[in-house]
Amino acid sequence: MRILLAEDSAVDRHLIGGHLKEWGFDLVIAKDGAEAWRLLQEADAPELVLLDWILPHIDGIELCRRIRAAGAQVGYTYTVLLTGKGGKDNLIEGMQAGADDYLVKPFEPLELKARLLAGKRILDLQRELVDTRESLRMAATYDSMTRLLNRGEIVALLDRELARGKREGRPVGIILADIDHFKSVNDSFGHLAGDAVLQEVARRLKSDLRIYDGAGRYGGEEFLLILPGCDLATTIRRAEKIRQLVSAEEITTTKGAKRVTVSMGATAAEAGSTSVEAILNEADTALYRAKENGRDRVEGHRSNRASG
Repeated sequence: MRILLAEDSAVDRHLIGGHLKEWGFDLVIAKDGAEAWRLLQEADAPELVLLDWILPHIDGIELCRRIRAAGAQVGYTYTVLLTGKGGKDNLIEGMQAGADDYLVKPFEPLELKARLLAGKRILDLQRELVDTRESLRMAATYDSMTRLLNRGEIVALLDRELARGKREGRPVGIILADIDHFKSVNDSFGHLAGDAVLQEVARRLKSDLRIYDGAGRYGGEEFLLILPGCDLATTIRRAEKIRQLVSAEEITTTKGAKRVTVSMGATAAEAGSTSVEAILNEADTALYRAKENGRDRVEGHRSNRASG
């Protein structure tokens, strides 16, 4: 673990730094508060910081306040104040400024080591909590098979984009895609191969999308794509390009290679002027027509409300 030692005393830097290196910590040294603050704003800033209370330019108390104010942007930084001030009022002042711990000089090296190990343990637990929270968020938001948004999230995104389109007076295109004859893939190659096909089709569907487009698994072998700012003609054109990407190369599975195609229904809400249910029904109607007309094709749906 990397530790930042902010200390203006050359003697203390030498003594404390020697202990930290002996204990296996990776040491970064700042000789004043301004240098410490600059180091703490770097992308790989140390998570554990030893701050002398009295520092040139920016003192330890002010650094504590700045660290806590920036915490939401840079993650948690565990801070230990080092000072010759031993009064209870000073202790409270340091803690109120955001320090996690407080050591009064002179201190025993083993006392410092114990405080650092406690700080490291807290940082490790904090990382575990963040990782767990992210895992739960992913599980609630994304489809575990395809890594696309799940049905609830993609429909919620559509609702938000339609509302945005209405506010900003711009269209929202959507594409409903369905893998052709997917049951035959499972029957002929097995469900593991079917899973591989789902994953690769999802990857190809997403590969031509812009960063602000949306892609989700709508259900089974159906996918929903959301294209903000695209009218019907543009949505159909983009759907055709994506359709060709999906079928261009065979998909390799453990049971062999398989050429896979998709049928697509495309529609658009002009200036966002429709409901989620209505536009999904339009896309489903177009998708049904694509399947009726031979599959591996794009069909568009133009409703009475659409102007282009």
